[in-house]
Amino acid sequence: MLNGKIIKGIGGFYYVDTENGLYECRARGIFRKQKVTPLVGDRVSISVVDEETKKGVVEEIDKRDTELIRPPIANVDKALIVFAIKNPNPNLSLLDRFIVLAEKENLEIVIIFTKADLDEEDNLEELKRIYESTGYKVIPVSNKTKLNIDRIKDELRENVVVFAGPSGVGKSSLLNEIDSKFELQTGEVSEKIKRGKHTTRHAELLKLECGGMVADTPGFSSLTLDDIQETELKEYFIEFEDFDDCKFGSRCIHENEPSCSVKEAVESGEISKERYDSYIQLLREIRQGKRRY
Repeated sequence: MLNGKIIKGIGGFYYVDTENGLYECRARGIFRKQKVTPLVGDRVSISVVDEETKKGVVEEIDKRDTELIRPPIANVDKALIVFAIKNPNPNLSLLDRFIVLAEKENLEIVIIFTKADLDEEDNLEELKRIYESTGYKVIPVSNKTKLNIDRIKDELRENVVVFAGPSGVGKSSLLNEIDSKFELQTGEVSEKIKRGKHTTRHAELLKLECGGMVADTPGFSSLTLDDIQETELKEYFIEFEDFDDCKFGSRCIHENEPSCSVKEAVESGEISKERYDSYIQLLREIRQGKRRY
């Protein structure tokens, strides 16, 4: 059998990238009986049915390290969360929402701030203060000056990544800088999206020249917090972990409780007030059952 990775799945066919090339495969019926659906990103073993036409059968699916629901991709290594320093100005509440969703899926997170050449007010230092002190890697980039493009390539190399972020921050432009052939593929993806709301969208992994793979979806397609419980949210604000000696112990949700070590850390500056404010906003949103996209 051949080992490979599913890079596209559509209409019951799975396209598996192997050392011997790309094979169009069906999945064994046993998966349906086991209620297992192969996903893009799955590491699989296939049997070859016809070498000349590159046809095969998915025989085995390895255990998944991660599994995203929206987009449906397995074994993603990193989320590259992309915001602009300016035009548009970064919405930190929205950025923290992306972080929470990536933390929930146990992804490595890298925060990228584009348009660094426009940072005349030196806002980057404040953003780095907030997020580097939290524990995240922060990389400013500029397509205009080529700042840190090589660093982004290093983050991508040998990894499967999703790019996430609002429109207008330069995700597509950054990908075009990273990979000279990606511009055409981005156009193809755009055409798929334009086909209408009833068209089935399929996830796909695209190979990059630097050795990594990127999902052709724009990261997390839904930003709802429907699957996160009120008592669970604090787990995805990783800086809270260092302050676990609250009066009410693990039952403390760090909102109105007395003798809360997290609130005390906010007061002392050990936890960013901006991050804590985002936490409270998201906590109340979950409680009220709001839906935001």
